[in-house]
Amino acid sequence: MISAEAETLLAFQGNQRRHVLGILEGLSEADLRRPVLPSGWSCLGLVRHLALDVERNWFRAVVAGDQEVIDDLDRAGDSWQVGPEESAASILDDYRRQIEAADAVIAATPLDAAPAWWPDRFGEWRLHTVREVMLHVITETACHAGHLDAARELLDGRRWLVLA
Repeated sequence: MISAEAETLLAFQGNQRRHVLGILEGLSEADLRRPVLPSGWSCLGLVRHLALDVERNWFRAVVAGDQEVIDDLDRAGDSWQVGPEESAASILDDYRRQIEAADAVIAATPLDAAPAWWPDRFGEWRLHTVREVMLHVITETACHAGHLDAARELLDGRRWLVLA
């Protein structure tokens, strides 16, 4: 059974995930692929990053220790790049699938549990519990949702939340 705290953290993460998908609604395939910042990433590239480097990596690899995912991390390449043969729908669907898989891991793992695996590339920096991983992912997803807000406004002027 999932704890009340985990449900609360999932609710906050769910809000950020919905923001990511919501801010992109109505954009054409061309706009989803168009880089608007000097760094050159596109909205689709950022969503792929969230699917693979965030949802898949943090929950299936780090929290669950899924060896198949861990083995695939080195072969994955640059998740920010989306090839012309990959449709926007397939990238968005993969994000949704990775969210479902992540949520299953969260539901099956106590918040106080230590990660099952930790990547060497982080050096001394470490998250010690599933709770810390969830907080990290909420923060990262919120940050990238903000990036998508800026990209969307540059693409067509739409803003997610207008207070004034």
